[in-house]
Amino acid sequence: MTEELFREDAYAKTADASVVSVGEGGIELDRTIFYPLGGGQPGDTGILRTSDGREVAISDTRKDRGSGKHLHVPADDAPVLSAGESVSMEIDWDRRHKLMRMHTLLHLICASVDAEITGCQIGEDKSRIDLNTEGKPDKEAVQAMLDDLVAKDLPTGAKWITDDELAANPDLVKTMSVQPPTGMGRVRLMEVEGIDLQPCGGTHVARTGEIGRVRVGKIENKGKHNRRINVHLDD
Repeated sequence: MTEELFREDAYAKTADASVVSVGEGGIELDRTIFYPLGGGQPGDTGILRTSDGREVAISDTRKDRGSGKHLHVPADDAPVLSAGESVSMEIDWDRRHKLMRMHTLLHLICASVDAEITGCQIGEDKSRIDLNTEGKPDKEAVQAMLDDLVAKDLPTGAKWITDDELAANPDLVKTMSVQPPTGMGRVRLMEVEGIDLQPCGGTHVARTGEIGRVRVGKIENKGKHNRRINVHLDD
């Protein structure tokens, strides 16, 4: 299986790897800094460079549901690689960093609104989170709470627990529709110090202050007990 370097260092912009296989679904590497689509976060884009100067633009990154392979999807006109080739990887850092800021921001909303998550979608400039709550959250109150948590510049960090520890602490799971993956012996938790702790495999900023200025957009009614909070990055 591909070594997922981004799990340990979300700030890794470049690294070297070897091509394991090339198939219809994409390019499999022995290690990667490219995050694959999942948890509401889009897959990374970027470039693979070969030792002889060829550049393979990566338009998406996904995990194959059947095999579990971590696949880097090349652009239509990209050069074809072969198994065994060495490449240097470079992600589109500006795009990734915005997604990291947004993902951490959604965790701040989880800490600000007491409700389970029914869905989310992370974008570069606009994201949304759906919450299981009957009452409509107060927009100004949510904005004030987010501004406060960003200003506090709280540290974030990841840690791992066993499947059994997660089963013994079901309150850690805040999503209703999707359960964290188990069966591998351990589960990754993402923590915003003192306010939020939940299973998450995504990439995040190191401190909440790095999120920057945010704006709460529309709070929509999406069902009897479903409210959608839209948020934007303002810089």
